[in-house]
Amino acid sequence: MKSCILINDDRFYAHHGVGSQERSAGNYFTVSLRLHVDIRPAATTDDLTQAVNYASVHEAVKHEMAIPSHLLEHVAWRIVRTLFARFPSVEAIDLRLTKRNPPMGADIDSAGVELSLRREEMTE
Repeated sequence: MKSCILINDDRFYAHHGVGSQERSAGNYFTVSLRLHVDIRPAATTDDLTQAVNYASVHEAVKHEMAIPSHLLEHVAWRIVRTLFARFPSVEAIDLRLTKRNPPMGADIDSAGVELSLRREEMTE
């Protein structure tokens, strides 16, 4: 059975960027996650302790988003590393992290990174 927990467009105001103005003023960011996990224990018992708690995932992501970084790649890596550490039942993670209206002289909605990692691929 394939199953996932989805968190779509979790929004944050954070201070990531290469330029000092970006890190000082901040910007809006969006994180979307697909957490590959066997939901059968939660589905069959209706017991929250058998589930990946969405609120706990949000808090873990919020913590990492609050740490200023130059690169979104670095933030994305930290988020994935933290989620694998805190949620042992998560087998793989698909993450999308975007910065709204980045200061690059273009008329675009957002720019960002996507990554997909299985637990066994995770290295420091």
